[in-house]
Order: sequence, then C-alpha cells, then structure tokens
Amino acid sequence: MKNSGRVLQIDMPLTELILTENIPGLGAEADVVKVRRGFARNYLLPHGKAHEVTPGTLRQLDALKQKRAEREARELNEAEELARRIGKARFVFTLETGETGKAFGSVTAQDIMNRIKNELGAEIDRHKIVLERPIKETGEHEVAIKLHHDVTTQLVFQVKSAEELRDRGAEAESAATDEPEKRKKPRFFRRKKEEKKETE
Repeated sequence: MKNSGRVLQIDMPLTELILTENIPGLGAEADVVKVRRGFARNYLLPHGKAHEVTPGTLRQLDALKQKRAEREARELNEAEELARRIGKARFVFTLETGETGKAFGSVTAQDIMNRIKNELGAEIDRHKIVLERPIKETGEHEVAIKLHHDVTTQLVFQVKSAEELRDRGAEAESAATDEPEKRKKPRFFRRKKEEKKETE
C-alpha cells in the first residue's frame, strides 16, 4: 500500500455549549463555544462545566453573565491587594560566591515564587513572573509580575553574596563583644575616683 504523502483529515463532529465556569484556553461563564462532542460528553457536561444550547439554557445566560462579572471583579480586587503587598515587600536572596566574586547558582522565577508563597502566603504561577534569565549578579533587582491582565506590579529585591553576609555577621559579633567592655571601663574609673575622695 503506497503512501501518497497526503495527511488524512478527520473532521470531528463539533457541538455548541454554554460554559458555566471559567475554563482557561476555552472561555468563561456565558460564552457559547464549539467543542468536540467527545470532550463535551466525557468532561464538560458530566462535570457541570457547561450546558447544551437549548432555549432554556439561553435564558440562563444573564445569570451566568452576572456570575462571571462577580468572579472577574473579585479576581481583580485580589490581584490589586496582592500587588500592594508585593510592592511593599523587600526580599533578600543569598548566593554563594567564589573568591573572585563569581556567583554559584542564581535566583530564578521559581525562587521568587517560593519566597512570595513563604513570606506573603500568596500562591502565584511562576509564568506570571517576567524574568528573561536567572539573576546571577549581586545588587538590587526589579522584576515585573503580571498578576492579572489589568494588574502588573514590580518586585524590588536585593541579591547578596553569602560571603558578604558572613563578614557582616562577624563584624556585628565583634561589635557586640566590644560594647560591654567599653561600658565597664567608665564604671571602673568612677570607683577609683570615689575611693580617692573617701581617702581624702
């Protein structure tokens, strides 16, 4: 049997449905969509995610449009609130660096997503974080986060080397041990002066 090189096209029968909830990549509540019958029969209809187009379901369109408007308003408010919280946040990421200052590892969208989840208690999709490439340089960085099609926020964060943080920690410890000694010295001098006065 010779293959003529043509691709055999099979036209799958389509059916029209009214969606009852938001389905990414397909549509939102009250949208009338055409889908393959198998998808409608096996998934959308049994799970209550859509209704067949009938005069009765067409009358329900207004209620579905209201449901959609309420959901979209709620999502927008949640995105705006999260944008405010992200805008106020100041994160510090630490990278291990060698003697030359070259960083081992990097800060990725996944790292930023995990930090937002741990620090702010908010889960966002890492694909919403606009990061062209992982960050390997220390210093201040700013990335855009698209929380909603109408809401984009900027996250400002610091990337520091682990070496720098260790040095600061050592300085802070030595400063803490120096301070009590400095405080003790004046007391010692006061006692000597008091003793002199008593002997006089």
